[in-house]
Amino acid sequence: MASSSTSSLYLHSLPKASSGLPQWRSGLRFESLGGSVSSHRLFLSPVVFFHRSPRLPAIRAANSSEGGSRRRAYKESQAASGFPNAKVQQIASSVLPVGSFVVVTFVLWKVVEKFMSPKSPKTSAGESKTSTQGQGVKWSIGAGTNLLQGFAAKVDREAKQRLNEFAKELRSFRSVDMSGCNFGDEGLFFLAESLGYNQTVEEVSFSANGITAAGVKAFDGVLQSNIMLKVLNLSGNPIGDEGAKTLCATLMENSSIEILQLNSTDLGDEGAKEIAELLKRNSTLRVIELNNNMIDYSGFTGLAGALAENNTIRNLHLNGNYGGALGANALAKGLEGNKSLRELHLHGNSIGDEGIRALMAGLSSHKGKLALLDLGNNSITAKGAFYVAEYIKRSKSLVWLNLYMNDIGDEGAEKVADALKQNRSIATIDMGGNNIHAEGVNAIAQALKDNAIITTLEVGYNPIGPDGAKALSEILKFHGNVKTLKLGWCQIAAKGAEYVADMLRYNNTISVLDLRANGLRDEGASCLARSLKVVNEALTSVDLGFNEIRDDGAFAIAQALKANEDVTVTSINLGNNFITKFGQSALTDARDHVLEMTEKEVEIFF
Repeated sequence: MASSSTSSLYLHSLPKASSGLPQWRSGLRFESLGGSVSSHRLFLSPVVFFHRSPRLPAIRAANSSEGGSRRRAYKESQAASGFPNAKVQQIASSVLPVGSFVVVTFVLWKVVEKFMSPKSPKTSAGESKTSTQGQGVKWSIGAGTNLLQGFAAKVDREAKQRLNEFAKELRSFRSVDMSGCNFGDEGLFFLAESLGYNQTVEEVSFSANGITAAGVKAFDGVLQSNIMLKVLNLSGNPIGDEGAKTLCATLMENSSIEILQLNSTDLGDEGAKEIAELLKRNSTLRVIELNNNMIDYSGFTGLAGALAENNTIRNLHLNGNYGGALGANALAKGLEGNKSLRELHLHGNSIGDEGIRALMAGLSSHKGKLALLDLGNNSITAKGAFYVAEYIKRSKSLVWLNLYMNDIGDEGAEKVADALKQNRSIATIDMGGNNIHAEGVNAIAQALKDNAIITTLEVGYNPIGPDGAKALSEILKFHGNVKTLKLGWCQIAAKGAEYVADMLRYNNTISVLDLRANGLRDEGASCLARSLKVVNEALTSVDLGFNEIRDDGAFAIAQALKANEDVTVTSINLGNNFITKFGQSALTDARDHVLEMTEKEVEIFF
C-alpha cells in the first residue's frame, strides 16, 4: 500500500502532456528497484520540460542500500534526454532571426511615424512659445529660398542703399553710368525722381537693367521738367514697342535730350513709327540709335517720312535691322528732302544691289552734307559697287565709307578705286572682307598714288597674297598719306612681310600697322625686325598676332629694339604665337633696355 500511494502522489504532481508535445510514454521511465515484487518501487523520470521548474523530490526506498543504484539510474535517464533539447535549439535558431526582424521593423516604423506625422496645433501658452522658437528659418520648395528670417530685409536694405548711392551720383556728377546694375522697373521709379529739376547730370546710362515698358512710365512728369540732360541710354532693356510709345510721348515735351540710345530694345515697326512721330515734332534730338532691333520695311518707311520733315537730326543708326531693298528705297525718298543728316548707319540690313541703287540715287539728291556712310554686310556685289562708285565721284562731303564684308571682288574694287581718284573728301575707307585679290588691291594702290586725303585703309580679310602686298608696298614706299594700314588675314606670308619691311624703311607716314594672321613665322618677323633697326619717326604700333612666330623671331625683334636708340614704337602685339619663356624673357629685357636708355616705354603683349 505504501508503494502504491506514493506512486499515485507523484503522478498527480506531473504536468499533463499536450497534443503538440511528445507522448508521456516516451518521456517516462519505469525501472525496477528490487528483485522481488514486494520490494519493487516505481521511479518516474521526466524527460521533456519546456519551462524550467523546481526539481521534484525523488521517491526513495526505505532501504538505504538501494540509494546509490537509484542515483545512477537517474543520471543515466538525464543523459538519455538529449534529443528533445536539440529539437528546442533548432526551433529557436529559426524563430529568433524572424522575431528580431519584426521587432526592429516595428521600432523603425514608430520612429518614422513620429517625425513624419503632422503635429496638431498647439494652443497653450507654453506650446505657443515652443512653436515660435522654430520660426528662425523660412522653408520653401524653391531652390535658394530657404532664407533666414531677416535676410530678405537685409537684401532690401542693401538694394535701397545702392539706389540711394545711385541717386546721389545723379545729383552730383555730369556723367553717370549705371549700366548692368539690374535694378529693374522699381529701381528706375526710385531713381527717376532724382532727374526731375536736376541741374547737374548731362549724360546717364540705364542700359541693361531689365527695364520694361512698365518701367519707362517712371520718366513721365520727370523728363518734361529736366532741362540739363542731353544723353539718355536705355539700350539693352526690353521695353518693346509699348515702351517706345510711352517714352516718345514723354519726350514730346522735352527740350534738352540730344542723344537717344535704344539699341537692342526689342523695337519693331510700331516702335519705329512712334519714334518717327517724335522726330516730326521734336527739334532737339540730334542722334537716334536703333541698332539691333526688329525694324522692317514698314518701320523704315515711317522713319523716312520723319527725315523728310525733320531738319535737326544728325545721326541715324539702323545697324542690324531688316530694312532690305524696300527699306533702303523708302529711306532714299526721305533723304531727298532732308538737309540735316550727317551720318547714316545701315550695316547688316541685307539691302542688296537694288537697294543700294535706290539709296545712292537718294543720297545724290540729298541736300545735306553726309559725312559718314556705313554699308557693311549688305550683300553688295560688283554691280552694287558701281552705284557706290558713282556716288563717291559726286560726293564732296563724305569722309568715312564702310563697305566691309560684302562681295564686290576685284571688279568692284577697281570701280571704287577709279572713283577714289576723283574724290577729295574720303579719309577712311574700309574694304575688308570683299574677296579682293592682288589685281583689285593693285587698283586701290594706284588710287593712293596721288591721293593725300586717305589716311586709313582697311583691306584685311582679303586674299591679296604676297603679290598684293608687293603692289601696295611699292606705292606706299614713296606715295600717299596713309597713317593706318590694316592687312590682317591677307595671306601675305613671309615673302609679303619682306615687301612690307622694305616699304617701312622709306615710308614716313604709317603709324599703325596691322599684319595679324598672315603666316609670317620667324622669317617674316626677322624681316620686319631688320626694318625696326632703321630710324622710323612715324611707326608707333605693330600688330603681329596669330603669325606662328617662335623664339627666333622674338629674339630678332628684341635685338632690333635694343639696336635702335631712336625707336618710336610704343606697342608691339605678339599674342597668340608660339613664343616660349625664353623669347618672352628676351623681349622683356629689350623693353627694359629701351626704358633705361631712352626713358620710353614699349608695351609688348605676348
